[in-house]
Amino acid sequence: MGRRTTIGTFLPALAVAAAGVVAACGSAPPVPEDQFYRLKAVRAESAAPAKLLFPGTVEIDRFVADGVTAGRPIVYSEAGKPYQVREYHYHFWTQPPTVMLRDELVSYLRVAKIAKAVVTPEMRVNAEYVLTGKIIRLEKVIGTPPKAVLEIELGVRKATGGELIFLNTYRIEAASEGPGVDDAVHALNAALSTVYGRFVADLAKR
Repeated sequence: MGRRTTIGTFLPALAVAAAGVVAACGSAPPVPEDQFYRLKAVRAESAAPAKLLFPGTVEIDRFVADGVTAGRPIVYSEAGKPYQVREYHYHFWTQPPTVMLRDELVSYLRVAKIAKAVVTPEMRVNAEYVLTGKIIRLEKVIGTPPKAVLEIELGVRKATGGELIFLNTYRIEAASEGPGVDDAVHALNAALSTVYGRFVADLAKR
């Protein structure tokens, strides 16, 4: 008799506990959706007229970057802590930055018509010049005011003999219109267009 009473008391308590677990699971916030972003370098309409700077073909290698910057998660840092970077969990580039920035430079230089042809290694053609890029910083900076930082090293060498023709580093700190990731991406888009514009202008001066 006593055993039946214990079981009868235990079962309702177990049901209440299970209901509590279900209720807790039902009230959990939804997992954020992944967000994807791309960078686009646009040649300004006011830019100098196109000029052939290289008589042959220019091949642009895939850019290089450190392990964090090379990944698809968008990177951010905090103002006053430039040596510490972190990755967002739900904000990604559509491609690895080393590929995305390379491809944007290919398109930009083709529009600028700086060479007879601008290609990537995948095309397997003989090129007279090789262009390399290194992404040093590509990140959102949390602070007041919010901003984004883009720093790229760009160099050109002869394919035969390896003679260095041009090498320079470009850095831009662009103010963001707001604290969001999309605001930082807009700022980085503007910065990338500016960097590639300066690069072409510097090549014309060499």
